[in-house]
Amino acid sequence: MIRDFSGLRRMLLPGLLLLAVMCRGQQGSEPVPVIFDTDMGPDYDDVGAIALLHAFADSGKATILATMASNKYEGVAAVLSLFNTYFRRPDIPIGIPKGNAVSQSDNQHWTDSILMRYPHAVVRNEQAEDAVTLYRKVLSLQPDHSVVIITVGFLTNLAGLLQSGPDGYSALSGVELVRKKVRQLVSMAGKFPEGWEFNVMKDAAASQAVFGGWPTPILLSGFEIGVKIKCGLPLVHDREIHHDPVKDVFAISIPMAAEDSAGRSSWDETAVLVGVCGYGPFYSLQPGRMTVKADGSDRWEDDEAGRQAHLVETRPVAEVQALINRLMEHQPGREM
Repeated sequence: MIRDFSGLRRMLLPGLLLLAVMCRGQQGSEPVPVIFDTDMGPDYDDVGAIALLHAFADSGKATILATMASNKYEGVAAVLSLFNTYFRRPDIPIGIPKGNAVSQSDNQHWTDSILMRYPHAVVRNEQAEDAVTLYRKVLSLQPDHSVVIITVGFLTNLAGLLQSGPDGYSALSGVELVRKKVRQLVSMAGKFPEGWEFNVMKDAAASQAVFGGWPTPILLSGFEIGVKIKCGLPLVHDREIHHDPVKDVFAISIPMAAEDSAGRSSWDETAVLVGVCGYGPFYSLQPGRMTVKADGSDRWEDDEAGRQAHLVETRPVAEVQALINRLMEHQPGREM
């Protein structure tokens, strides 16, 4: 078994540079304005996803407008503050749901572990803004049809946004505001062609509201895309990286689950990758529509005229896996 991945990383570097160049050209030269919505903790592929997003921001490919939590366990706002602070963006606004929402506990204890080791200005959830209010505030200030929302958790906040009414930030309804300001929703959600997927089923009513009534194009990275992409071990075994909360989380969590022995499945990282870089060259799109039943199960219907689409693999999983692993090793303030 390979324990020191530094040699393997050097062998992969030329291919990674090629992939990075291909990625860089997908969305044009302007940074993609992103709102990131996550159910971070207890699952931890969200940690890889926020690391990728900050790496893209350091390289001028993305601008992070806000980081939202779609769950409300005590500590989630602090964890988002910690990662934003570690990546030298401590002032990124943080939103959490203030109404009914999923609340989960972290039985792997990576959240409380890193909260003791790294600085964060936000320490309690009540210090964060209401997520729906923050969505409305941030969107109202952006150019029309510009924002990409990347959601890698429950659809709770987005359902609340659609149902929101005019306020001090905008005279538009939630649906009208989304239609005016959002370019695309990118979501790690669904299992295709049908099945049950965690992000969709945990708040089934919100999923029905969003996937049944969202007024802009939706790009879906399904369960079957990320489950085969195993990441984290190169970072854990990199001897040159020290005092890194992303590394700490994967080092704590990978040994706790037998199914993660080759690395954690990278569902959420794929949503960030395609949300910022576009879906090519790694994927093609199957247009259509996802319907969600009351029990949280989902079903896909092909439709060439559909405004929703899910990813279909076009290149070997190993290429995407290598790229995500490399991006997760990104250190704050350095261009990729």
